[in-house]
Amino acid sequence: MPLPLYLLALAVFAMGTSEFMLAGLLPDIASDLDVTVATAGALTSAFAIGMVVGAPLVAALARNWPRRAALLVFVLVFAAAHVVAAVTTSFPTLFATRVVAALANAGFLAVALTTTAALVPPDRKGRALAVLLAGTTLATIAGVPGGAVLGTWLGWRAAFWAVAALCLPAALGILTGIPAGRAANRATGGPALRSELARLARPRLVLAMLLGALVNAATFGSLTFLAPVVTDGAGLDESWVSAALVLFGAGSFAGVTVAGRLSDRRPGTVLAVGGPLLLVGWPALAMLAAEPGALFVLVFVQGALSFALGGTLITRVLYEAAGAPTMAGAYATAALNVGAAVGPVVAAATLDGGAGTLGPLWASGVLVAVALLVALAGRASRMIA
Repeated sequence: MPLPLYLLALAVFAMGTSEFMLAGLLPDIASDLDVTVATAGALTSAFAIGMVVGAPLVAALARNWPRRAALLVFVLVFAAAHVVAAVTTSFPTLFATRVVAALANAGFLAVALTTTAALVPPDRKGRALAVLLAGTTLATIAGVPGGAVLGTWLGWRAAFWAVAALCLPAALGILTGIPAGRAANRATGGPALRSELARLARPRLVLAMLLGALVNAATFGSLTFLAPVVTDGAGLDESWVSAALVLFGAGSFAGVTVAGRLSDRRPGTVLAVGGPLLLVGWPALAMLAAEPGALFVLVFVQGALSFALGGTLITRVLYEAAGAPTMAGAYATAALNVGAAVGPVVAAATLDGGAGTLGPLWASGVLVAVALLVALAGRASRMIA
């Protein structure tokens, strides 16, 4: 894999740390800003909504920018948003910074995904995407638990300062490692924006995006409220939240790495094997959450399965949107973040029900079940190979 791909992964690591770290910081943010945990959970949805709206919008606006310039602007705006978040005492302001950061992240990821696809031969998109997504999974292994530790020792604001600092070497790497060049659309005489948007009428592309949204909704729904599952469901000390996040991250890294080697040639196998296992895993985690040993094993397994399926579906979106070279990454980003926006909202709605803090786990199982039913319907109508 080419070196610039790893530099992009470094930036994705910083952004992934920000996107996921709230799972370990929500109780402290809620207490400090005098809101409920469920209200604080809206910060995750705010970020996801910004990603959903920002991915196609910002990608369309920046489609004729040189890729290096676009990536550099996005990562610096992302850093600035975190500086503001670290000093604010207002929850609405913090909410607004999450939206701004998400817009920058959406633009960056949309450009990074199309850049990744252009850096490798067409039949290696899945493996290249696995390297890029490794930045996200490593964030859940190191960045997110690190943010939780910083939050415990120095307060939640320290985690936001750390993310802003992480953006600086990422920006330097982009500046020195990504060729300047012209915008890809200008350089190659690529299709018009209207032509790229018309790809959204393809049923196979829409199906891949829908499945990605559902699987990601299940993932984010439970991950956002993993801290209460550990502390209330299992009755463990707050320090064990970081351990659970590390295990989830380690599983996600393993899942995306293995799936990256299969998603180019055997995506159906990943979906057929991983989907039912993921479906069984969420309710199993809910029923066994009181047993710490089972809890931690299943957190690892669910991280692996969630990212294996999610990574495979991102790859399918890129393949199905091959005729939209500057917008394909935006379609993948938007689809997965529809799930990231909807998942925490659905999960939060279950917190006041009979299942309590375990409600999000049951909701994730339902979301995966819906995804599998949609996939079966698509296969029956030959929309899935």
